[in-house]
Amino acid sequence: MLESLWTVGLVSVEFLIRLGLVGYLLIRQHKSPSSRAAWIVVILALPVAGGILYVLVGEVRLGSRRVRKYAEIDRLIDERLLTHRPPRFSCSLEIPAEFIQIAHLAELTGGNQPRCGNGLSLINETDSFIQSLVEDIDSAERHCHLLFYIILTDHSATRVVDALLRAAAREVHCRLLVDSVGSSAFLGSSLRRTLEAGGVRVVEALPANALRVLFARIDLRNHRKFAVIDGRVGYVGSHNIADAEFAPKPRYAPWVDVTVRCTGPVVRDLQSLFVRDWYLDTEETLQEVLDDAPSQHADDVASQVIGTGPTSYAEAMRQLMISAFNVGREELVMTTPYFVPDDATATSLRTAARRGVQTTLILPARNDSPLVAAASRSHFESLLDAGVRICEYQKGLLHAKTLTIDRRMALVSTANLDRRSFELNFEVSLAVYDSDFASQVRFLQQSYLNDSREVVHAAWRRRGWPAKLWQNGVGILSPLL
Repeated sequence: MLESLWTVGLVSVEFLIRLGLVGYLLIRQHKSPSSRAAWIVVILALPVAGGILYVLVGEVRLGSRRVRKYAEIDRLIDERLLTHRPPRFSCSLEIPAEFIQIAHLAELTGGNQPRCGNGLSLINETDSFIQSLVEDIDSAERHCHLLFYIILTDHSATRVVDALLRAAAREVHCRLLVDSVGSSAFLGSSLRRTLEAGGVRVVEALPANALRVLFARIDLRNHRKFAVIDGRVGYVGSHNIADAEFAPKPRYAPWVDVTVRCTGPVVRDLQSLFVRDWYLDTEETLQEVLDDAPSQHADDVASQVIGTGPTSYAEAMRQLMISAFNVGREELVMTTPYFVPDDATATSLRTAARRGVQTTLILPARNDSPLVAAASRSHFESLLDAGVRICEYQKGLLHAKTLTIDRRMALVSTANLDRRSFELNFEVSLAVYDSDFASQVRFLQQSYLNDSREVVHAAWRRRGWPAKLWQNGVGILSPLL
């Protein structure tokens, strides 16, 4: 009898806790309705487990210490830049009027103005990217700053490691910041130990461990991928430090990426982003590296670095993408490996197509995440109904995250078109307000289209009920992916 009373009591307490979590969700101001509804379903459908999941990954908790440090480094950087203000460059090209509001929103989001006087070049081959990065490291005189979500222990990583060791031997300050989860194998490898023995500082970003669960959400990740050499050359894009064959998941290879090599004022904005992220996991402010401003490049391309993440307001990346979709007048072309849009983003895509804008979405045919693939495809029918063209890339995992608008503006990013990139990950994007560069990105996108198969609307509607059941069932939980 006593056991029965204890059982009833425990079940009642657990149920009351779940009801309390549901009530908490209903009064949360910063949760979207779809995200709130999905979490309520999980909490009510999964006794004990649902509540534990919500406590672990239901809230965007960076941790009070990191929030405090981020505010502190922001203040220190602002003070430094007041003393060493970047020179005003004359810009021969005005930002097109239709993109001014996007530039203003991007400035509010990431804190950086559009900069003129930049030179940009696209690099889409992995070997070419690694070779270019190695050559710039080999020419470094003062510092090499690299931040990457993933660095493997393969041939590409070894080439970069060797270059960093050569630079450190020349007394160049080399710092490598890598994500704790994305680069977990590297962090425990002999390659890391070789780097540190050679004088290269290696730091683990957002360490994932059992203790951290108590203070912060453990799946908040630094998904950025960029490098700064001597404050004069920068790289930003979707490449990790890894072979295209990507050893952890060879059946999806090759990984198809794109990175922009930058010279000019935007490099200083990338540097500022590195200084912030480095300080989050160290006690080094590195303010002195911001004293030198890069020289103006003859190409004079207007560009803007946009850093987003848990330290920016929750709607930042989402609002930026929706604004970009809304200004398109003739054509929108996007590539992303992981497509799990929220309601507002999906609606803006459908609206663009219905306005008569040729809207094209290019995704990998085979995704390394079955859940994400199913959630993506749950949106296909409504997008196709609206006139969105969906093409599936056949020759590997298309990992490039790009957007072109009317061949007049381009965005190259580390952010996927999903909630994780919009709300949880630290990401970096480069917006370029230049028709020549946008045309280059559009030409690259066309090469992806040439190796893609278009999803035929009528055939898609005829797919079997098991596929519909799986895709739409997973789609209900897409706010949690």
